[in-house]
Amino acid sequence: MGWVVMSERELKRVEVLAQVDDGRLSVDNAANMLALTRRQIFRLLKLYRQDGASAIRHKARGKPPNNRIHKAKRDYALSLIKDNYPDFGPTLAAEMLAEHHGFKVSRETVRKWMQEDGLWLSRKQRRTFHQPRLRRECFGELIQIDGSEHRWFEDRGDPCTLLVFIDDATSTLMELRFVKSESTFSYFEALERYLTTHGRPVAFYSDKHTVFRVPKPSEHMTGMTQFGRALAELQIEILCANTSQAKGRVERANRTLQDRLVKELRIAGISDMKAANAFLPGFMERYNDRLAKPAARPDNLHRALNAAPDRLAEIFCLRNKRYVSKDLTLKYDQKRIRLEVNDLTRGLVGKYADTYEFPDGRIQVRHNGVALPCTIFDPHQQRVTHAAITDNKHLSAVLAHIKAEQDKVAASAEVRPESARNGYQKNGRRNNGWNTLADRKRNAASKASQGCDN
Repeated sequence: MGWVVMSERELKRVEVLAQVDDGRLSVDNAANMLALTRRQIFRLLKLYRQDGASAIRHKARGKPPNNRIHKAKRDYALSLIKDNYPDFGPTLAAEMLAEHHGFKVSRETVRKWMQEDGLWLSRKQRRTFHQPRLRRECFGELIQIDGSEHRWFEDRGDPCTLLVFIDDATSTLMELRFVKSESTFSYFEALERYLTTHGRPVAFYSDKHTVFRVPKPSEHMTGMTQFGRALAELQIEILCANTSQAKGRVERANRTLQDRLVKELRIAGISDMKAANAFLPGFMERYNDRLAKPAARPDNLHRALNAAPDRLAEIFCLRNKRYVSKDLTLKYDQKRIRLEVNDLTRGLVGKYADTYEFPDGRIQVRHNGVALPCTIFDPHQQRVTHAAITDNKHLSAVLAHIKAEQDKVAASAEVRPESARNGYQKNGRRNNGWNTLADRKRNAASKASQGCDN
């Protein structure tokens, strides 16, 4: 006799029936244990005594079900899916079969068929694994940078962004800085503090934010952002990760900071960025003492900065080229800059001049390294224009700026009557009844009679 496959429930029934047959258990207790009636217990006990334990097994086990779908229908459905819906999921494929082909079958059946034929992989089977990358061997060889927008002050203050610089070899926090949003100037400020403290690393590793990478460079562009241009002048390389997992050390550091730093700021009672930035050096020291790891090699690859402060000011600014028109003006950031007429500017018509925008808002125009005297011809305050395209990481700062501008001046729409829109202007005289329709007709008739007499 071969093996007999039985379920757990059937094995439990065999065990209880064996105790009843031996007299060790009453029929009432067996009925309570198996949640059956006394009549069912006697029926099962009769089968057990006649044919043994195998008689308790379900009679339909191992037999094809009565409501099974014919193999020809299965092959037909799969052929339709392969020809018309090869990239569809089981749910959508079942809907298309019912809607366009009149073949109604449950989505779970379609899922089973597609998995058996290799047309569909479950989410578990589609899962990809990101193997951890080995750390760099030397301190200062690769610095991962990222910005983490979060409610760092919880309900005590507005959300802001924390710029994080972390060494890849040791997981040492190199620089932390609270800013309103991820912008070029905010990264310039944090980078200047980093270089002054540690020196120049070999390379920075970032995401594909527009501060670090031009998303769609054209043939007329260098493909280098302002941040990349500044690093190139300092002989520092910038590398962009393709996925968040590739720069996992700074991502995991952000998650740790969103737990530890938030709680320490709460204990210290800090609720603004200025006080938080003053608090960060002590926090970084405690963090690195506890969580930093030793490098595989003792070499420090940071290089000396060797740049004067005024030289750094020229590096950490926004540089562009603008065309000088016939009236010695150029356009920059929704402003018109007018150059003063002198021997240096007369020959610039039709040429390009260099514009330098500094963090404090100053704009300087230069040609061949010489600063040109200029004035802002249209000095209206820059504002967010209607339907302006705003990056997700700048949204909080842009909304804060819009709200501040709206609070300054209350918008009031001027309501004009239809007569004013047609060009009517008031003359200041009031009609007291002398200029009625009858009076106008009478005056017209008298003027006509006087003309005839003449």
